[in-house]
Amino acid sequence: INSNDLTNINPMLPVKAKSKSSIVSGGTKKKSIRPQGQDRDIGLINPNRLKIIAGSAKGMKIESPDVYLRPMMAKVREALFSTLEYMDLFTSSNTRVLDIFSGSGSVGLEALSRGAAHTTFIDFSPVCIDISIKNSQRLGFENKAKGVCCKAQDVLLTPEKFNLLEPYQLITLTPPYEEVVYDELLSSLCESKLVSDNTIIVIEYPVEMGTLPYVINDKLFGLRNRRYGRTVIAIYVYRPSKSFDMHPDEFLPNSIKRK
Repeated sequence: INSNDLTNINPMLPVKAKSKSSIVSGGTKKKSIRPQGQDRDIGLINPNRLKIIAGSAKGMKIESPDVYLRPMMAKVREALFSTLEYMDLFTSSNTRVLDIFSGSGSVGLEALSRGAAHTTFIDFSPVCIDISIKNSQRLGFENKAKGVCCKAQDVLLTPEKFNLLEPYQLITLTPPYEEVVYDELLSSLCESKLVSDNTIIVIEYPVEMGTLPYVINDKLFGLRNRRYGRTVIAIYVYRPSKSFDMHPDEFLPNSIKRK
């Protein structure tokens, strides 16, 4: 498909999620915002009980670090990877994955279990990077994983500083909603050497932001945009040079489909 034939719908990117003081996460009461990647309070039980959903490591547990995390829910991860498999992303053995804001590594590990050739975990927390690598070793992917402890925008804009020299076929961005500015993050992504023609981009964002645009910076073109409770998962392709199953209707204002 020729990118010049696509219509730029809703071109203005939402700047960020609502302020920390106004975010409500489920229910009717305001939730306290805990900085992700920082140690949990003593006595606070880790709520994360993560497992690999499908593939060679199906059913195996994913350990979580003793820090605040908001991992992708299992039902969302299952729906996302069903879509990625429908796109034949794991039918070849050369799919390399960049898991940004990796946390415990659940997204990148799920990709490895389903046939990805390699995953690079990116997180600002050294504790998260350590547990992601330990999880990959325990699941049998020790030779297929690498961890880089740094800020997301640093690795996107200067990947050579972290010895990342080749583009990836799949990049996932699952940030802590209240701690990032999405337009800055996506602008950095669009200028990164880590993307190339037909790279698939997954972006997780909160429904409070409204709908992400169908076209971002004339480089990212929307494939899917689905809602799961408060979470919205948008899937884009970078500068498509072949035919893709586009769904521009899912990026129209107020058109987020609840799942």
